[in-house]
Amino acid sequence: MRRRSFLKKIPAVAGASLALNNVPVKVMAENSPFLRLAEQSVNDRVLIILQLHGGNDGLNMVIPVDKYDEYYFHRPNIAIPARNSVRKLIELDNTKESDYKVGLHPDMIGAKDLYDRGRMALVQGVSYPNNNGSHFRGRDIWHMGGGFEDYYSSGWVGRYLQDAYKDIGQYPEDFPNSEMLDPLAIEMGTDVSLVFHQKGNIPLSISLGGSPIDLLRDVNALEGFEDNRQVDPKGIPPETILDDSPYVKELNWILSLEDKTDEYAQRLATVFDNAGETKVTYPVTYPFAAPTGLLGNPLSGQLINVAKLLDGGGAGQGVKTKVFLLRMGGFDTHANQVESYDPTLGGHAAKMYHISSAMQAFQNDLRERGLEDRVLTITTSEFGRRIQSNGSFGTDHGTGAPMMIFGKGVKPGILGTTPDLSKANVGMNFDYRQVYASILQDWFEVDRNVVEQDILFGNFTDGANPDGGNFEALSLTKDQITSTEGFFKDRFNLYNAYPNPAVEETVISFYINTENHVKLTIFDQNGKMVKSVLNERKSQGEHSIKVNLSGIKAGLYFYKIESGLLNESKKLIIRN
Repeated sequence: MRRRSFLKKIPAVAGASLALNNVPVKVMAENSPFLRLAEQSVNDRVLIILQLHGGNDGLNMVIPVDKYDEYYFHRPNIAIPARNSVRKLIELDNTKESDYKVGLHPDMIGAKDLYDRGRMALVQGVSYPNNNGSHFRGRDIWHMGGGFEDYYSSGWVGRYLQDAYKDIGQYPEDFPNSEMLDPLAIEMGTDVSLVFHQKGNIPLSISLGGSPIDLLRDVNALEGFEDNRQVDPKGIPPETILDDSPYVKELNWILSLEDKTDEYAQRLATVFDNAGETKVTYPVTYPFAAPTGLLGNPLSGQLINVAKLLDGGGAGQGVKTKVFLLRMGGFDTHANQVESYDPTLGGHAAKMYHISSAMQAFQNDLRERGLEDRVLTITTSEFGRRIQSNGSFGTDHGTGAPMMIFGKGVKPGILGTTPDLSKANVGMNFDYRQVYASILQDWFEVDRNVVEQDILFGNFTDGANPDGGNFEALSLTKDQITSTEGFFKDRFNLYNAYPNPAVEETVISFYINTENHVKLTIFDQNGKMVKSVLNERKSQGEHSIKVNLSGIKAGLYFYKIESGLLNESKKLIIRN
């Protein structure tokens, strides 16, 4: 490989790309304040940003149940059925008030499971004032953490990291080293995003090609200076000619990136290999009808990379990387968003399945690896889609849309009411910077003044903001990573039988937040089943079953329910 070709792989941005698990990766090489202190944050929290390129149609992902007739009126050719269909929307949470009730796309069973387990939250109507509506500009606005009139050369994550670690060292002279072997942020894909750019300091990017092996091969192919002949095939004059000149100093700085690239590639590949294969099965293919190019799951491989890099074989051997950026494309669905013969199938349906099923597998993988407490994932997209569908079985550029937040540390639930469908676009319930502010202050524990003055350049937790409006603090994460038993009990519960003690009959009641098969049985103290009470599919909601106890001897028994996530038993005393 020629030196000029190699140098073309080093743009003045913030990362280096390689391939792990056949997924291109971009590695962010920050100034040493980030690198040196990141080593001290082995148990610190990690953020994953899942970027949905193209503008995701939030209304067909999160359907307003309370306004379904109006929703169908505006989208007759793409509306997800609510009833009388094998494939219909999944009612998310019947415990919510009417204007918070929503349904998920029928292929988002995995997301429903995560919600029920307290591992997912929805934030409705996320946007910013005067939404731009442009893919590239809109994406930049979300990345930089600004408003529609702002043009920052830095990103909100870059500013966060820069401020947090501003008092330590210089990069690239001192890093990587034995104290900090890892890049602070890793970006999947072949681009380097504005989100990681620093304020007032040009970050560096090293393209690592298709894989760590490719990178090492490229670096090893670079011929060095031949001392005996006083020539250098790279075109670099002997040091004695221009020693200590600005040219040599700058050139040596660039050449040092070659060695650092080699070290980063070897480090990431080693950590990745040491983690071993996942014990969890990730989804590979969409199982229903969709365009051929959209059948394969583009997210699973990226999430496997993250899980293995954070694991590294366990016992703190994984990377200390703080922020990961993942991507899925194809959300600009102007035409053929759905199949003409079935609005629940097609390209958008496949993407909903890919996100939902891959995130479900990822959360299970993190739990198996003992990493679940540390990782939070958010989805972003440059804008939503218009409320009214078009004549091409698609949707056009809109404004607001829901964000999904995944993780054990999330406060499960739904923030924000369903949108007003009398408008052309989904209105703004929350500025996207309110979400960022919550993550910075509550997840990363950044001082509020720093968030307002140095990162987001505004108050997005209370009071007036230059963009207009009053922005209340959002409670998206837990103060401590604790049990979600209370959330679960409100949505899945086996109630106390009444009467109990009972003589001839009793009533057993239960609540399930998901339509599912229900098995209800009565056992004696030895675990022998004495009566099958129920064994059939039941709808979402509360159910009461009158149980005839005649023929069962007096004594202590247990009644047990088995239905999806709900597996519980309680005592029942029968008297003569």
